[in-house]
Parts: sequence; C-alpha cells; structure tokens
Amino acid sequence: MTSIEIKNNVEKALEEIRPFLQSDGGDISLISIDNDTSVKVKLEGACVGCSVNQMTLKSGVEMTIKKYAPQIQEVINVGP
Repeated sequence: MTSIEIKNNVEKALEEIRPFLQSDGGDISLISIDNDTSVKVKLEGACVGCSVNQMTLKSGVEMTIKKYAPQIQEVINVGP
C-alpha cells in the first residue's frame, strides 16, 4: 500500500468516527502520518478536556484506523 493510499484510508477512518465525536461536541484532525506506521491526530472541542479522551483515542480512533489501514501501529494525540 502506498503512502497516499494509507492517508486516504486513515481519512476514511476519521470520517467514520467523526460523527460520534461531533455528537459530543468534539472533533478530530489528521496532523501527520510518519513512516506509514504512526498517525498523529489532534482531538478538538469537547474532546480536549474530556476525561475519557485517551480511552476514546485507543478504543475508538486507533481501532477504526487500524481497520482501514492495518499497517498503522500507533495513534498519538498531539493536542491540545
């Protein structure tokens, strides 16, 4: 899979999870993909101060991204 395909798949994953974050007043942005294995995102809005944002990041965002792009090994929140 090329870097462009990986980016497209990560974007698809974020589009899938975005409505759930937005329904709680939050959002997420893709910052970068490093070495085709590490994704940096920024949680926004209500997600910034949310006490369960690390659980959301690992259980929701990372799991969804890995479903679309299995070569991704980690998802890192670079916010706030």
